[in-house]
Amino acid sequence: MMIIMRAGASPKEIDTVVERVQSFGLRAHISTGEERTIIGAIGEGKTVYNYMDQFIRMDGVDRVVPISRPYKLASREFRPDVSVFPIDGVQVGANEIVIIAGPCSVESRSQLLETAHAVREAGAHALRGGVYKPRTSPYSFQGLGEAGLELMAEAREQTGMPLVSEVMREEQIPLLTRFIDVLQVGARNMQNYALLHAVGESQHPVLLKRGMMATIEELLMAAEYILSHGNRRVILCERGIRTFENSTRNTTDINAIPVLKELTHLPVILDPSHSTGNWSYVSAIARAAVAAGADGLIVEVHPKPETALSDGRQSLKPERFAEMVQQVKTIAQAVGRDVAPVPAHQTSTQAQ
Repeated sequence: MMIIMRAGASPKEIDTVVERVQSFGLRAHISTGEERTIIGAIGEGKTVYNYMDQFIRMDGVDRVVPISRPYKLASREFRPDVSVFPIDGVQVGANEIVIIAGPCSVESRSQLLETAHAVREAGAHALRGGVYKPRTSPYSFQGLGEAGLELMAEAREQTGMPLVSEVMREEQIPLLTRFIDVLQVGARNMQNYALLHAVGESQHPVLLKRGMMATIEELLMAAEYILSHGNRRVILCERGIRTFENSTRNTTDINAIPVLKELTHLPVILDPSHSTGNWSYVSAIARAAVAAGADGLIVEVHPKPETALSDGRQSLKPERFAEMVQQVKTIAQAVGRDVAPVPAHQTSTQAQ
């Protein structure tokens, strides 16, 4: 349920309500807006509703409202306003579109640095790069691990871009968070609940990809695991779903963007690389995503896709990526939006 405080409720009144929530064995999640504070009381459904009358007459309380969605903290019922938060100076979830770009896998220093400089010059705001790779075959390239993280850190030093990389196991989180600004939970791990708990507890920003056979509600329930630990910096990513159609790697669920924007306050981005599996379709789907209301894009870029150790077929060359960014800007302006400006380069202090 939501306990909606009156406009101007005092900090003491809010603290008293939070203490009462916790006294009933419920978890209190506070959302502070410009005019009022909302306290989410989360627990088992029937248990929560038994206590609704306990809050109505408390000082500072305006009203108590049940949350109908199974995903409570991710729901617009809990937080009507869009969640906007910074990733190393880049605002995610604002009206301006954020672009994340880079290679599927970090393969070498020269490959990564060439790509990083190229995508930043073209207008990317963050650098993606896989150092731990979930592959269908155990014999395929699995990533460089910690050596790849050190290369990512060097790329950030040279370009100023925050870093996005996938986490596959709980044990990897302490190392990854030393280097990486955003932890990516891949499609294959969307329902790895132990991992979701762990990235939630890390309090690190999380990019959560939709599973290839997951419904929108299942994606939001996965986000709820992360949010339940008080980790509010969660980005949802549509990356195509598996259907009977085989002319593309996956089927881009463009419907998911407006549906998610209606159901949740969390930022929503789209991955046109994985959703198509073919570089020649990437720009078209990126344009469609922006027209549909996506908050951003995550795109695979490689200087020599023909030699890539993973996903070369769906990777854009830097010059094609630059063309895509210009096309996206045109579409954004046509629907009353824009691509976010690239922040001035600042030497990062993230890597230790």
